[in-house]
Amino acid sequence: MNSYIAIDWGSTNLRAWYYHDGVCQQARRSESGITRLNGRTPAEVFHAVTEGWPVDDLPVIMAGMVGSNAGWMNAPYLPCPVSLEDIASHLTRVEQRGWIVPGLSIHAEDNVNVMRGEETQLLGAARLLPASCYVMPGTHCKWVSEAQRQIVSFRTLMTGELHHLLLNHALIGTGLPEQVADADAFRQGLETGVHDRSILRRLFEVRAAHVLGVRPRESVSEFLSGLLIGHEVALMAETFVEEKTAPLTLIAGPALAERYLQAMALCGLPAQRLDSDRAFQHGIRSIANELDY
Repeated sequence: MNSYIAIDWGSTNLRAWYYHDGVCQQARRSESGITRLNGRTPAEVFHAVTEGWPVDDLPVIMAGMVGSNAGWMNAPYLPCPVSLEDIASHLTRVEQRGWIVPGLSIHAEDNVNVMRGEETQLLGAARLLPASCYVMPGTHCKWVSEAQRQIVSFRTLMTGELHHLLLNHALIGTGLPEQVADADAFRQGLETGVHDRSILRRLFEVRAAHVLGVRPRESVSEFLSGLLIGHEVALMAETFVEEKTAPLTLIAGPALAERYLQAMALCGLPAQRLDSDRAFQHGIRSIANELDY
């Protein structure tokens, strides 16, 4: 299926692409994520973002929080372990306007987890840069284990959200000036996070350091980012990654990828980077190819 419409509909934003004969004709972006509908229904936002596109003539495939219990329609989770090939055969039809990709879930004694949207990136990544472990940074970073084209397990780390909360709603960020890029501060935080697993005792020191003039007040965000990412990668390298000699696949945009690649190098994890948009687009295309439309 070379002609279709793809929509990545998350909590805070929405992106849509119209493909004809395998070529992207137009891309659109909206801030009307599922948590930012501003009184409109998902159907109304859908009509607005696809205005002028042939939605009645082409398959429309949507992924992300649009399929959550707060979204347009609840698309059931597929429990792991699950074959990647099973994803395309479990789409949920919504108001004759398209299909929603299912999320994935885990319900084990030591791990209860869900994902939505990332499964589509995984579908693309498994074809473009296959690996036994995939890492998808973001507000909630996903670490995923794959074996023989099955998603075996995954973990979620709230690194991005924790950074935002600490900087904007905690004492750490109170009274700070505008933050600036500071590669040295990030690197210092990274090394601290990688080598010291007692992150709780380190967090207050982030504030103490700038109060005492040990660290510039404008660089607190960068140090904190390094501290949290370093801790995350070191923890997962020790507890989640089984094969540490084969490269894992990092699915991310340029900015986050660079930060995680630095952390992975410090932890001795070889990695290959795949752009997140490319992974998503390839995943959606593979689903479109399976549709009997």
